[in-house]
Amino acid sequence: MLEAALDWHRAGKGAVLATVVETWGSAPRPVGANLAVSGDGDMVGSVSGGCVEGAVVAESFDALESGESKLLNYGVSDDDAFAVGLACGGKIGVQVQPVGKPGGIPEAILAELVAARAARKPVAYVVDTESWDRRLAGPEEFPDRFRADRSGFEPDGKTFVAVHNPPLRMVVVGAVHIAQPLMPMARLAGYDATLVDPREAFGAAARFPGETIMNDWPDEALAEHGLDARTAVVTLTHDPKLDDPAIIAALKSDVFYLGCLGSPRTHAKRVERLTAAGLSEAQIGRIHAPVGLDIGAKSPAEIAVAILAQMTQVLRQR
Repeated sequence: MLEAALDWHRAGKGAVLATVVETWGSAPRPVGANLAVSGDGDMVGSVSGGCVEGAVVAESFDALESGESKLLNYGVSDDDAFAVGLACGGKIGVQVQPVGKPGGIPEAILAELVAARAARKPVAYVVDTESWDRRLAGPEEFPDRFRADRSGFEPDGKTFVAVHNPPLRMVVVGAVHIAQPLMPMARLAGYDATLVDPREAFGAAARFPGETIMNDWPDEALAEHGLDARTAVVTLTHDPKLDDPAIIAALKSDVFYLGCLGSPRTHAKRVERLTAAGLSEAQIGRIHAPVGLDIGAKSPAEIAVAILAQMTQVLRQR
């Protein structure tokens, strides 16, 4: 939505960015959700299930004319909520900001925000909704918000912080049976998933239709893919020649999760190899092995559920 707003503004169409800043009750969209509206009436994104979009678009056109930002409050009645598939009504607060206008978001700030997102750099867009002063901030200023992906007002009730974390990514090493349900499950959970296996007979499109596959050695693939604090790595091959290079690369990076398939006995041998390779006890202690939460999973699909559950737990509760 931010990218679309910047493109529309630069094309001379005019653009407005609407953001959900508060919710009460059964709100259709979470805080931080965005809707971009062009001067021609093009729309990308959503601030509700459809019940207040029309009103927000009308307010956006007014904001383009006035050049001023505004805060709006909408109540969603039980009848309207039912019409868009909700169980009950609620309320939402929406911030409307024209792009490049005197009282709106400056083009330079929006461009910097878009560039940070493209570079997978976590950034927050901070707005004082009384003075309408704006700035960008990093995770060091709002560590809890970035960790929880939680946009919202600060305790002063006027400073709104919109968190823009890079998309979550997952790299699965080993095109084995567990990877077949894990890859689509990860995408449904919001991850950009990549499968790595140099064995082309295993990592084949016929076995993983529609998936991103890298048929390189894991350490080379991970170096090309890139590893950061929004990336999870899962190794599934049981083969030290494939798993260990990936594990070492992950432990030397900022990945938020590293899970490795294998029994406690298998992991004990893995620890010995990693120690001999020069990894510290603290580094090795980051490994989740046996991989996944202990939910009694047996089938490949159940194991995939356990892995995703543990990844979620580590991401949200660390």
